[in-house]
Amino acid sequence: MIFVGAHVGCAYGGGIRVARYVALLRGVNLAGKNKVPMPELRALFESLGHTEVSTYIQSGNVLLTSVRPLKPKSLETALHDQFGFLVAVMLRTPQELERVVASNPFKGADTSKLHVGFMAGEPSRQVVDNLDRDRFKPEEFVVQGHDLYLHLPNGVGRTKLPAYLDRQLKIPFTIRNWNTVMKLLELIRKGTD
Repeated sequence: MIFVGAHVGCAYGGGIRVARYVALLRGVNLAGKNKVPMPELRALFESLGHTEVSTYIQSGNVLLTSVRPLKPKSLETALHDQFGFLVAVMLRTPQELERVVASNPFKGADTSKLHVGFMAGEPSRQVVDNLDRDRFKPEEFVVQGHDLYLHLPNGVGRTKLPAYLDRQLKIPFTIRNWNTVMKLLELIRKGTD
């Protein structure tokens, strides 16, 4: 059994501390650009010493267990070395994913219109306060820490809101729909049972 703490978990019988993570890769396997075959991606993470490595769908969601605290930069460097292009990586623990779900500010929204942008860092309060919340109505967004909630009632296909937020926040983020967020939480919980 693996008991996971905020970032580093309790031990196996031998005293090895482990942590579960989901690594969310930005911009892989989209529109034929930055193709990363999932078997190669899993093999790369395993070659870095991570265990219980699995992927979910083709958009760069990797679940893994690590015996040491993990930093996005080490994964980004390995991805660049292996595939030849830069990929931003956002890491979340099971507890952080649970907090994302529990903190959903759009509780009554149709979940097919709800997305989460997982940011590489937390923007300053001033930057967030200066965002134009009316410019893309009826689309809405809320920034909470290093997570960005998007309610897109007209769908994600034609929205310009994420591009605007990317320019204004100046912090890399990767977007997942609500169903993917819920599935990742389910899968990462299974790895901690």
